[in-house]
Amino acid sequence: MMLGRILPASIVGLILFFLAFPIVVVAIVSFSSATYLTFPPPAFGLRWYEAYFSNPDWLKPTWVSLWVAAAVVVLATFLGTLAALGIARLPKGLRIVAASLILSPLIVPGIVVAIGIYYAYARYGLVGTPIAMVLAHTCLAVPFVVTSVTASLSGIDPRLEQAALSLGATPGATFFQVTLPLIQPGVLVGALFAFITSFDELIVALFISGTGAVTLPRRMWDDLRFQIDPTIAAVSTLTIVLTAALMGAAHLLRKRAERNRTAISSAAA
Repeated sequence: MMLGRILPASIVGLILFFLAFPIVVVAIVSFSSATYLTFPPPAFGLRWYEAYFSNPDWLKPTWVSLWVAAAVVVLATFLGTLAALGIARLPKGLRIVAASLILSPLIVPGIVVAIGIYYAYARYGLVGTPIAMVLAHTCLAVPFVVTSVTASLSGIDPRLEQAALSLGATPGATFFQVTLPLIQPGVLVGALFAFITSFDELIVALFISGTGAVTLPRRMWDDLRFQIDPTIAAVSTLTIVLTAALMGAAHLLRKRAERNRTAISSAAA
């Protein structure tokens, strides 16, 4: 009996250790006082965080990534929400086809998507521009918004919208006063995933960022290739912390959506 409890817990613990150990090593190395990547560090300090925040070669790509990700959040959330609403109202056969097409960027290998985007943008001279990065990342982020909003829509009782319409509300008023508040957590979760998708994306950036739209992941890639120092560990740690915070926020929003759905179902019953 005791072995049956300890063995599964031990396996889970080993898997978690295997997954988390590289992250822990990177975080520890980011506080190293050495001038090269070494583990364990000979001493600890904030030298490489200071190097990151005082170096324009790192700060400029960071601002580019933040600007691109913010623009992607706006576009992907708007387009993804509209797409999810449209898909939910299609017949079942067309719904499957439309959903498959919209989710195709998640299925097709990233390198294939990157090559296709590169050839398409090169024809119009968009390679190396921030606009190209925004449009490309929007294509990659929309599926996450559609998935999140669709999940929220599936939990809405259609009778709520029908009741609002029967009481004289216009379709627009029904959407903004009934539907949107109910799917708001799903929309926000999709927006967070859109931001993470854009901010962390590398493969497409390698093809189309050029020299005029170098993002932070692209700058990290170049640093690994040409100049390896613990600054890359500091930047990686900050990126991990930001991503973890956003994922935590998305989890809280999901929990909130589940509570709202349960409360509405109980009230309707």
